[in-house]
Amino acid sequence: MIQTLPLALPGTLVDHHGLDLTALYSTGWGLTHFDLAGAPNGEVYALYGVHRHTYGVADEEQDPQVANFGYRIITRYSAEGEVLASAQFRTGGAREAGSDVADGGDISLCVLPDGVLAITGTPDMTTLVAPDLSRVLAVYDSKDGRPYREFTAEGNPFAGSISVTPSGRLLCTLAEYGVWRYGNVITNLVGIAEEALTVDSKPAVRALASLDPAPAHQSDVDLRAHATYRGAPVGLANRPRPALTELVAAEDSLSGWEKSRLGRPVPLSDDLFVVPFYARTFRGGSRGQPFVFALVNDQGEMTGRLHGLHEWRDSPFTGFCFNLAADPHRGHAFHLNRYGLYAWNRQGVLRAKLDTDSKTFKPLTHFTLGSCAPNGDLLLAHTKQHLILRVPAPDDLTDLAATVGEALRAYARQRTTLKKQWSPVNWHWTHSAPLHRI
Repeated sequence: MIQTLPLALPGTLVDHHGLDLTALYSTGWGLTHFDLAGAPNGEVYALYGVHRHTYGVADEEQDPQVANFGYRIITRYSAEGEVLASAQFRTGGAREAGSDVADGGDISLCVLPDGVLAITGTPDMTTLVAPDLSRVLAVYDSKDGRPYREFTAEGNPFAGSISVTPSGRLLCTLAEYGVWRYGNVITNLVGIAEEALTVDSKPAVRALASLDPAPAHQSDVDLRAHATYRGAPVGLANRPRPALTELVAAEDSLSGWEKSRLGRPVPLSDDLFVVPFYARTFRGGSRGQPFVFALVNDQGEMTGRLHGLHEWRDSPFTGFCFNLAADPHRGHAFHLNRYGLYAWNRQGVLRAKLDTDSKTFKPLTHFTLGSCAPNGDLLLAHTKQHLILRVPAPDDLTDLAATVGEALRAYARQRTTLKKQWSPVNWHWTHSAPLHRI
């Protein structure tokens, strides 16, 4: 079923802070989409942020009508598209207003096999939230703030991102100190956890692949006790080799893969994963920089890649469109960037490209790819109109063009209906559903 859902702000938040929805973002406020996740029961969760920072207003300002603020928001939608509830928590790792959510960079969202939400961020921060958004259930926080503060071993980390395989395995990324000789903590490892992540315990993660084969300046405190490689904690000289960058080193003779970065991996089946990694970005433009969507099995072997993308003509660096999504039950992988929507089969063969140069698919340039719902539906977010589009998954990728074309036409009709029902202000939607402050 094609659905269009509003990425709505809680009305109480808008009123409390006197947020002017007619104001341009250049005046110091903004709404940012982070991730979308589907649940087996058909529900959808959206993770996004809202902030206001007005120059000249002191951070100690107490009047909420003018004070600066920042929140992460999760909104829950029923299978029929109704907004059921939202939860908000402050950003920056703050524990204000009763918030116990571990926050970090590259924040993402997934629904665990038992229905619990996992909010993840770098470095290896994982927060478990009740499915009804009413409370935080557990926090696994690395507390590794290097280089901004002295490191201590007091943290209890888990993962920087999580994706779930069909059998319930957890495909994770982990961060390490000293990647590419930087003095902070950067995502560098891909691993698999066989057991469940719960309120009371976290599973061991078996490292499968690495990006930088030899991070610098590590010591014994950098060993990851919950992550292992060949039966020993990951860290120092113990991590998967050859690294992904070593396997493709000959493909970029100009600049090499130093300072490349690891994207969020997704499961293509229960034992085969797509692991994206990207060469360094430049201020003057990075279109044409190399990237690889590697196929890695659960033994850590790079068995192939997703083929068919040109480094320049299909570059994800334009607009920084780095997300991948996968439907592991059908063995389909998807990528959306400014140049098209791409789909591959389990063998890495490109089976469909919906070119945004065409009139039919040009609207896709305004969407970002969230994820695949458990039934395979694509979840997209419109970056300007703040709407979610749910696209039914075709069994055959040769039908993708017709399916997406119909979804975009339905989006236009459903958007018109929502505007009449919700009366958005400058494409900003507000709702009156229950709000939980977690």
